[in-house]
Amino acid sequence: MRKHTWGRMVPTAGVAALGLALGLALVAPTLLRASTKDDDIARLQAATTVFHEVMATPDKAIPQEILEGAQCIAIIPGVKKAALGIGGDYGKGIVTCRQGSKTGPWGPPLFVTIGGGSWGFQIGVQSSDVIMVFPNRNQLDSLLSSKFRIGAEAAAAAGPVGRHVAAATDARLNSEILTYGRSKGAFAGISISGAVVQPDSDGNAAMYGENISPKNILSANGARVPPSAHPLIRALALQPSTAPAPPH
Repeated sequence: MRKHTWGRMVPTAGVAALGLALGLALVAPTLLRASTKDDDIARLQAATTVFHEVMATPDKAIPQEILEGAQCIAIIPGVKKAALGIGGDYGKGIVTCRQGSKTGPWGPPLFVTIGGGSWGFQIGVQSSDVIMVFPNRNQLDSLLSSKFRIGAEAAAAAGPVGRHVAAATDARLNSEILTYGRSKGAFAGISISGAVVQPDSDGNAAMYGENISPKNILSANGARVPPSAHPLIRALALQPSTAPAPPH
């Protein structure tokens, strides 16, 4: 007599693949299409809003010393997390770096994407904002030439929050990428180990033209800061407590 197979458990790998496929189906239509210049402008506006909102409460924001010592900052607003046994993080954001020196002005934004799998049990889709602070430019070198996997090409750590950082943590903070996340109004250091960050070629071409490389965008003698990025650059240049709120 033939045995029934109803109720047989789906292998773990099958569940993982199903969860990832469903996650992609939910987020792919908006995140995986080519970026236009209008998309770039909207992304810059969203990144500016995220930075202002995060820094609006200094006691729970990125410490002043970390921002002053940062050489590059990535802001990825509205990262989508889809999970069903296995989850995936997908988002588009920007990276800007100081030009000329460790205290130089912030330069034009490089448009980037972030993506990566993460195990979990929550069913549904969440959206969160991600900020990555780079204490030096070394980690960005990998991003400019290839896919950049957090935790593999460079160490990453959940960043501290508050007005100031404890002196005892200075050495660790200088050698790692500091990662932060905001979801449902809560902002804190998070772990995003395994996420892949890479240049968004469509977004960069739409803003700067086809013949400019990511390295040239971030170099001191490369692209100019586009007008749509001026509000974000001004906010980063000012002290968090004095940065003006973005216009509504």
